[in-house]
Amino acid sequence: MSNNFLDYLLRIRLPITVFVVLTSFAVTYFISRAERDGVGYTPDQPIAFSHALHAGQMGIDCQYCHTSVEKSRHASIPQVATCMNCHSIARKDRPEIIKLTNSYNSGKKLSWERIHKVPDYAYFSHASHVNKGIQCQSCHGNVELMDKVGQVNSFTMAACLDCHRNPEAKMPYLKSVNKGPDYCWACHR
Repeated sequence: MSNNFLDYLLRIRLPITVFVVLTSFAVTYFISRAERDGVGYTPDQPIAFSHALHAGQMGIDCQYCHTSVEKSRHASIPQVATCMNCHSIARKDRPEIIKLTNSYNSGKKLSWERIHKVPDYAYFSHASHVNKGIQCQSCHGNVELMDKVGQVNSFTMAACLDCHRNPEAKMPYLKSVNKGPDYCWACHR
């Protein structure tokens, strides 16, 4: 190999290749951020349900609808029958309630779009958090102010570890709180 060719590779080709690789990585990283951590994800739902009305103005507790949250890993999407506890009587003539009633009467489940999702390779239990007094808003944001729910906080490993290592800063409403586990197998089981 001649010195001119080697000089060409080191002075021209290598810097261009490194620049292209680093630029591609940076662009891909920032463009895919929302997809990776879900912040800002606010899908349309089969029925326009207002948490601002139900949880906010009416003060209905999250656990009335999300019944399994203190017993299970999952918060659960409410059954249509739960909605019909009130809407078999209240506001039956509204278009969204008519859709709800039709779903209930036909026995057809509504296909709600999941918003908050921890990756499959990570274990998370709503029960262990709720039973320690951690409010839903700590992770899900002020849902009681949202007409259309979206993800406002990151569910990345860094976000969870930040809370586990410094819970006083994230949850000042708790009088005393122990730090959460930060060893790998607590979440990666």
